[in-house]
Amino acid sequence: MSLTISVPDSLRASVEGASGGKQTVLYTALGQPTFMNVIPAMVGANIVSGLSANLNSLATNTHPAFVVNSVAKSEIFVGTYPGIVLNGELLSLPGVDPTTSLNHDQFVAYARACGTGHHVCTNAEYAALALWCRANSYAPTGNTNYGASSDRAWESGRRIDGLAPGTASGNARIITGSGPNSWNHDNSPNGIDSLCGNIWEWSIGARVNSGEINIITDNNGALNATDLAAGSASWKAIDGATGALVAPGTAGTVKLAVSGTTAYTLVCGSGSAFEGMTNPSGTPVGATALALCKAHGFYPVASQLGGTIATPDANGDVFYLNAAIESLPLRGGNWSHAAGAGVFTLDCSSPRTYAGTGGGARPAFVA
Repeated sequence: MSLTISVPDSLRASVEGASGGKQTVLYTALGQPTFMNVIPAMVGANIVSGLSANLNSLATNTHPAFVVNSVAKSEIFVGTYPGIVLNGELLSLPGVDPTTSLNHDQFVAYARACGTGHHVCTNAEYAALALWCRANSYAPTGNTNYGASSDRAWESGRRIDGLAPGTASGNARIITGSGPNSWNHDNSPNGIDSLCGNIWEWSIGARVNSGEINIITDNNGALNATDLAAGSASWKAIDGATGALVAPGTAGTVKLAVSGTTAYTLVCGSGSAFEGMTNPSGTPVGATALALCKAHGFYPVASQLGGTIATPDANGDVFYLNAAIESLPLRGGNWSHAAGAGVFTLDCSSPRTYAGTGGGARPAFVA
């Protein structure tokens, strides 16, 4: 069954009506429903103060998440819930236990099986959502303490193992959509569920390869035809001086490290607050390259929620790094990460083969 967005059925009509158009239901190649939030295009300057132009192939300051194959998109669709694999497809559904224990490439395959445009939520899309939350003064909480919020102990969801929230044993994932509104990205009943906590989520189209930040141009990682393999020609590094996208391994590209002052290298201790990342070298990453790193969620922006880069502990979102391997980003944290979980939490320490009970993926769609 091919996807048809323009002809509402009763389920889609009810979801769109109840949410005021913020949510919709799309249908997969097998005709299965998948619940999505409609995210209008964002201009960089509106979500990151001082974000420069030339962040994408259109030479505009449109956030890269809304440029696909050099075409500007008026909207993208992000799964309302962390994904579950049913009948070989990755779906966003309420009231289920999200699928875990699959590796990066397996989740990519299940998402693409849904049909053209369906994909695992990309790193560019996650970054756009996190920046939107920051710019609009939302700091969604979530399942960060075994079924409860570590920030607000009275907030909880329904654990899949039936144990009481806060019990530090068992399988503490929660049923999708079972938390309070404050666990949604915009604190509304129709927001995106669990960007903070519950399970780590793979974010495709970006990686850290032996310390070097690699991205796929704009949001082209969302395309079903894009090769995401380790040796793919689609991977691009970022020139540290100019921000131009260049071949991985080119001299002078932007890298990440846990310490030191190497040229064009951003520094943050693994397990430290993401907002504490610095650009310390005598040859620092240039302004355009740094803006691109911010747009893709690889460098912090000044907090609008009480914390600053000078006092990063006011925002506990944590950064992890293994600069010796090819790592694929995991975002958000899981049920045990306490204050370290959050919309900017970024784990660049896991290989694409990682599969654990704390890791999953979120569906997304672009027309």
